[in-house]
Amino acid sequence: MRKPLSVLLLNWRDMNHPEAGGSEKYLSEVATGLAGRGHRVTVRTAAYPGALPRETVDGVRYLRRGGRYGVYLRSLAALALGRHRADVVVDVQNGVPFLSPLVRSGSPVVNLVHHVHREQWGVVFGPTVARAGWFLESKVAPRVYGHSRYVAVSESTRDELGGLGVEPSRVTVIHNGTDAVADEHVSRADHPVVVVLGRLVPQKRVEIAMQAVRELAVDRPDLELWVVGSGYWDTELHRVADELGIRDRTTFTGHVSEAEKHRLLAEAWVLALPSLKEGWGLVVVEAGVHGTPTVAFADVGGLNDSVRDGETGVLVHGGPREFTAALGALLDDAAARSAMSERVVQWVTRFRWSETVSRWESLLYAAAAPELDPPSEPDQVADSETDH
Repeated sequence: MRKPLSVLLLNWRDMNHPEAGGSEKYLSEVATGLAGRGHRVTVRTAAYPGALPRETVDGVRYLRRGGRYGVYLRSLAALALGRHRADVVVDVQNGVPFLSPLVRSGSPVVNLVHHVHREQWGVVFGPTVARAGWFLESKVAPRVYGHSRYVAVSESTRDELGGLGVEPSRVTVIHNGTDAVADEHVSRADHPVVVVLGRLVPQKRVEIAMQAVRELAVDRPDLELWVVGSGYWDTELHRVADELGIRDRTTFTGHVSEAEKHRLLAEAWVLALPSLKEGWGLVVVEAGVHGTPTVAFADVGGLNDSVRDGETGVLVHGGPREFTAALGALLDDAAARSAMSERVVQWVTRFRWSETVSRWESLLYAAAAPELDPPSEPDQVADSETDH
């Protein structure tokens, strides 16, 4: 039996952060799964209002230091000062890399990338910051991680990394999973309902779905839109709903529980996902559990892997006009929706968190192999590091 690993995961947010999304869900499932198998797992992440600087949840130890940007410097400093002893360090590169290989900590580093942010920098930031961010992601990071293993959550992300000079042989694809099961007591709504689920931020482009609903409602007076999730763009989306005249047919649920999220996905007719970029699109699989097909754009990365065009959903080639047409066609075609519903349920059964964790465990053992003799000591963090 192999001895347990000591694993340090670096991510800018944890699952309970107000801005957490699918990437945080992914890391949470991996961390909890590894801890459940006896590994010593520490997640180092940013502090936020109401969060404890230290806590252990489901066997995973969380250390929260620094803010949105300070978390990167604080993490590097902790590694440089020897505050962590780990068999493997996992950097989660959400656009901005942690650059752990710059610190000679003695631990091998694995870089987890959900997707490349080329298109998103200019949407979220001004031109100067966008250029700097893209330079850091596309030029600096590939050099710093030049001898590290990578994990991508989709084949599309692996290909994008190849475009940045990362050899495909160093990239392992480990998909998202799901443990959700359909509730036989929840029925599909008796009128057309489109659901949008995710963080309410500009790059999710919820406005495209809202515009589509306005146009489609002309011939479908009972059409509803459910916007599920929270984020700083919420106020702007309320303004857009008023401006489009669809406030009376749009429900903003805010943040909801897991149970409520799945109920809404099960009742909706179609999931609209007009996002600018997705590494995988966890919500596609979550909706698929309930037989709810997805309409999304074809040029957004990992959705080409999580959605099977024409079988489990529709991938739109074009812009908002084509998105509206595709959404309307699917809402009107009960036979097509029914067929997609059956196929998507079968499709998503292959994606399970247990398999995700197993693949991560194997990869981490392979990455740590040179470091496992002599046995490593448990993670250690200096007691003096109490400020956040």
